[in-house]
Amino acid sequence: MRQSVLCNRQTACLFIALSMLSACVTGGPPHRASVAGAEEAVRSTELAFAKAMADRDFNAFVSHLSDDAVFFDDRKIQHGAAEVSAAWKPLFSDAKAPFSWAPDHVEVLASGDLAQSTGPVIVNDKVVGRFNSIWRLEAPHTWRIVFDKGEPVCADTKR
Repeated sequence: MRQSVLCNRQTACLFIALSMLSACVTGGPPHRASVAGAEEAVRSTELAFAKAMADRDFNAFVSHLSDDAVFFDDRKIQHGAAEVSAAWKPLFSDAKAPFSWAPDHVEVLASGDLAQSTGPVIVNDKVVGRFNSIWRLEAPHTWRIVFDKGEPVCADTKR
């Protein structure tokens, strides 16, 4: 009898431990496949953002901005979609975009709701800088840019 109670107690403890472990596993971070899917979504969104500039579609450009976006440039920092839009509006006045960009690397947090994209900035087929953008998942399937900062390419130091 005592051996039967001991066996039932061990079985119950094992069942509880496995149940707890199962809860931990299913409640953890998303699988790499879902992060890879988010990386592709951010890459596609960044490309659409750049295409808005190339197509001279200011409204499409603005639709990618988070309400609380922060953009850095050489002279100042724009806070909020309204300031960013006002600062970038003149860049849409000519028939041809003054520059282009495309991501060459995207990383997404394991939580799946924040990402960074980075890549070259190109003027007249020459790489002149590198952009770094932070994207936030603001609604299902809706990534918006929250931070953007570009840097010039370092000068050639060969002598």
